[in-house]
Amino acid sequence: MNNSFANIFTQYSWEDVKASIYAKNHIDVEEALHKDKRTLEDFKALISPAALQYLEPLAQLSKSITQKRFGKTIQMYIPLYLSNECNNICTYCGFSLDNKIKRRTLNPMEIMQEVSVIKELGYDHVLLVTGEANQTVGVDYFKRTLELIRPHFSHISMEVQPLDQEDYEELIPLGLNTVLVYQETYHQEDYKKHHPKGKKSNFLYRLETPDRLGRAGIHKMGLGVLIGLEDWRTDNFFTALHLQYLEKNYWKTKYSLSFPRLRPFSGGLEPKVEMSDKELVQLICAYRIFNEEVELSISTRESEKFRNHIVNLGITSMSAGSKTNPGGYCSDTTSLEQFEISDERSPKEIAKVIASQGYEPVWKDWDKVMG
Repeated sequence: MNNSFANIFTQYSWEDVKASIYAKNHIDVEEALHKDKRTLEDFKALISPAALQYLEPLAQLSKSITQKRFGKTIQMYIPLYLSNECNNICTYCGFSLDNKIKRRTLNPMEIMQEVSVIKELGYDHVLLVTGEANQTVGVDYFKRTLELIRPHFSHISMEVQPLDQEDYEELIPLGLNTVLVYQETYHQEDYKKHHPKGKKSNFLYRLETPDRLGRAGIHKMGLGVLIGLEDWRTDNFFTALHLQYLEKNYWKTKYSLSFPRLRPFSGGLEPKVEMSDKELVQLICAYRIFNEEVELSISTRESEKFRNHIVNLGITSMSAGSKTNPGGYCSDTTSLEQFEISDERSPKEIAKVIASQGYEPVWKDWDKVMG
């Protein structure tokens, strides 16, 4: 725990933070809205129940800040699921070890078949996703995959099991630009209930993954929690706390946030806490007002209607045409998806929606290319 976020995290009480958020009132919200620079206390106010009645000024301010910093652009990306093999038991995931499904890991030929379809869709930014099965999809598999697909994409992201710093240092020169690592929930006691078996059950190892990424010199990292496992306001305070710590200590790295709401899968977990669409808009706008630099991403977990309306309110990247099972782009219907897709429109359809609102869909990560 030396020089890591864990040292900060242990200074906070979940219940005290939760009580503080729910105690915020309209005066706190109005003060936060009118400041030039917001603190974590202001963020608490912006995500509090009291702020929901200020949704319109929240949205307008978020829209203005986003356009000032990012322009009228939406970055496009797509996930490529390489494997659904997993050694963890997670209560909310279709890939969980105790879920009796057909397991599949793509070989090099199958990977390139998927890449071919993805390129035809227009993508130049891909997100590699696997379950957590180190013997099957470990560092050596990632090395081979990066070397294989690197010539075909300007930006490669990865959402796999947390790795050691030395592993990231080996993968970055091979073309790894971004790593997404979601804590799922910062409620340490209940985290164990949702992750009873496997390496993922180690709360602190996962918590310190962004530190290892920062020390390794990653270009960008993504944070987030699975909304629905625990109180979403408290979980997102800790996410904001984590983000603030990382930006201070690893200032050369860029950051993104995602907002996955718990979605159904075969035999899946019902959300402990429901979040309405209005509350998700509130959260997205609160993050943008709190942090003008962070990238905000929305996936195909969300409905068509919601994604249509969120384009100009703070989001900077979207996925489209996603398949969440290995081989899914080549019409594999035999392997289970990790979760159910809500927005099934094609990338071209999503691009038209974005353009119809005066925004430009961007298929290439120019920041990385120019750098």
